Amino acid sequence: MSGWLTEAVPRGRIAAFRTLIYLFVAADLVVFTPWVRTRASVPGELYQPLLIGRLLPLPTPTPTLVAVIFWALLLLALLAATGRAPRLLGWSVCALYLEWMIIAMSYGKVDHDRFGLLVALAVLPTAGRARHGDTTRTEAGGWALRVTQIAVICTYFLAAWAKLRFGGLDWLTGSVLARAIIRRGTDLADLVAQVPYLLIVAQFGIVAFELFSPVVFLLPARWRLAMVGFFYSFHVVTIATITISFAPHLAAMTSFLPLERVRPLVWARRLVGRGTRGSATDSPARVETEPTPPDPAPVGAGAEPAPPGGQAPALGRPAGP
Repeated sequence: MSGWLTEAVPRGRIAAFRTLIYLFVAADLVVFTPWVRTRASVPGELYQPLLIGRLLPLPTPTPTLVAVIFWALLLLALLAATGRAPRLLGWSVCALYLEWMIIAMSYGKVDHDRFGLLVALAVLPTAGRARHGDTTRTEAGGWALRVTQIAVICTYFLAAWAKLRFGGLDWLTGSVLARAIIRRGTDLADLVAQVPYLLIVAQFGIVAFELFSPVVFLLPARWRLAMVGFFYSFHVVTIATITISFAPHLAAMTSFLPLERVRPLVWARRLVGRGTRGSATDSPARVETEPTPPDPAPVGAGAEPAPPGGQAPALGRPAGP
């Protein structure tokens, strides 16, 4: 079991995963959760912190506190994406993002798609230094990725458990997806909803998929990647039908992928290098000149030499006077 938890992975994979996760945190602040900044204008009595916010305890959000967290987290996440000071910057980003999420989720709604990302932020500082393209293997990095993978699969499995615990079998046979389509469905979802019983079949399929998601750990590497691809395709359909993205979860799920093979900077340098070599070998503009007459054909072996004056000998006569 310990060998499975700490299965060594290339350091390049850790470096790529670290860069991706911290860049996502920066994007999350400005693209996915900028609405958290509006919490500063909400009356303080409406703030009902999560259990962790009550245990620490954490202060009630104010405009100054939210602004400081936003700008500090944005700057530190971008710095952490470079891979420098992985522990200092990693722990700082983890603490600030946790507070950002506590503020976001302490007003009545808690999203479960953040669990894998929060776990990734908590374990990445323990992976140590890693450079892009480094093929040496690290058990510490393997542990960080494995724990993130477990968190991702727990998100699926526990979601199914919650559906059956609170909704019972009625969740499978009810109108859950129909209500979601009415609230935020797309044109594609409207087409799907017209097929009789298809939404009921989809609800059974969702719960089955979530319950059996831990099987991914039992598969060989190739089939594991195929199943992770199915996970991503499931979320593509979810976005296309009921516009729920699960973007933080999708970022954390890259812990299953061989990210060390994806090196955009190296690819960009190769493209630039090819362009530079191509421009350097280009010939200058041609200058129009008179065509040079071709050289006379060489005299073949055993042929008679040409007579003086360049006249060919008559047939059957020797050359010369």
